[in-house]
Amino acid sequence: MDSSGVSFGTRLWRAFRNVMLGTLFLGLGAAAFYALSVMNSRTWTLSVTNGQLVVLKGRLLPMGAEPWTPSDSHLAEAYGPIDLAGNASLVVAGRKFDDRDQLDQALFEVLERLAAPRLSSDAPKDLDKGLVYVRRAERLTGLTAEQRQTLKKMQQDLAFHLAQDRLDDARKKLEDALEQLKLAAESDSRHRADASLMLIAVEPQVKLLATTLRATTMGRPSDGSKGIDLSQVLGPQLKEVFEALQKGGASDGKPPAERPSAPAPVDSQTSTRP
Repeated sequence: MDSSGVSFGTRLWRAFRNVMLGTLFLGLGAAAFYALSVMNSRTWTLSVTNGQLVVLKGRLLPMGAEPWTPSDSHLAEAYGPIDLAGNASLVVAGRKFDDRDQLDQALFEVLERLAAPRLSSDAPKDLDKGLVYVRRAERLTGLTAEQRQTLKKMQQDLAFHLAQDRLDDARKKLEDALEQLKLAAESDSRHRADASLMLIAVEPQVKLLATTLRATTMGRPSDGSKGIDLSQVLGPQLKEVFEALQKGGASDGKPPAERPSAPAPVDSQTSTRP
């Protein structure tokens, strides 16, 4: 009876031990599965799909990834698909990153290579495409100091192109505003008199400015050719301005050296009263 009692207690202890060991192993396995899943969910991979560079984010599983579609609009614009324009060889497909700064730096390398040949072109279409790549690069926050300097240089290369676009847009708005003033001045509306006065006041300046702005955009034909020399186009206008300044400075008929100078101010402390 004692031996059977000891045997039952031993079997009970062994059963309890096995249950505890099994539970421990299952817990360790679940913990390892979860840890690997979390690590995988914090990785990013570059992939080329249909000629576009796509950022994949790891699933909450030990392996696997899917296209990253952030809910934040700023992140979505920064990490959305990038048109490679037939340059899929620029991307090392399957490259994995454990840090988002590393992802930003890798994306910048691709964007820089895509933008470089377009920024060196004179064709507006190429420059517009280069501007798209530069704008994407501006949204990446994890760049190195060297990459930030490169980005600044790219922005400087686009500055003249952007200035031309904005000046041309300003010219169109000025000319449209002038047409609207003329329409209002010729109508029977209650603003007819005000429109007529405003038209008299601004029409000459708007026409001169519009002509100048139009001349500044004549030097960039859409085919990327050299175009018109702006110095030749604007030369006569600059000459007229310079001559007008000269006439204004010598309106009294005397050279500057012979003109009487203004009387020197009298010091109130040293002056004497009569």
